[in-house]
Amino acid sequence: MTAASCELCNSAGGETLWQDGLCRVVLVEDRDYPGFCRVILNQHVSEMTDLDAASRQKLMRVVFAAEGALRELMQPAKINLASLGNKVAHLHWHVIARYADDRHFPGSVWSEVQRDGVPRAVDRTALQLALRAHLQSAAEQSAFPRA
Repeated sequence: MTAASCELCNSAGGETLWQDGLCRVVLVEDRDYPGFCRVILNQHVSEMTDLDAASRQKLMRVVFAAEGALRELMQPAKINLASLGNKVAHLHWHVIARYADDRHFPGSVWSEVQRDGVPRAVDRTALQLALRAHLQSAAEQSAFPRA
């Protein structure tokens, strides 16, 4: 896959909640998983080891900030973090709030459906504010540049 044919190079990959020069956090439109976020690198590389150490650390601070925001706002039973890239070989992380009564629990969101699931909603503005607060906290605790 080249950057020219990569869907994450050619689209936002969801509703952009936050971005800087390295990456963006997007909200994925998924009725079963309303807090499903992706942290997407803004350059076309496929593996974490394609990045220098500082970029890897910064990217993971953004992943952890997204996790913290989802935990604070949605209070899930668990957060799933995944970086697969088998179908889209562009470095990105899935950050997914999970509940014992969701459609796939305890399997992954890509596994066989277990039940109908309980509908949930996420306040997009509240999620964006929580994400920014967690990014600000990360900035204060490290050399993470302020966005």
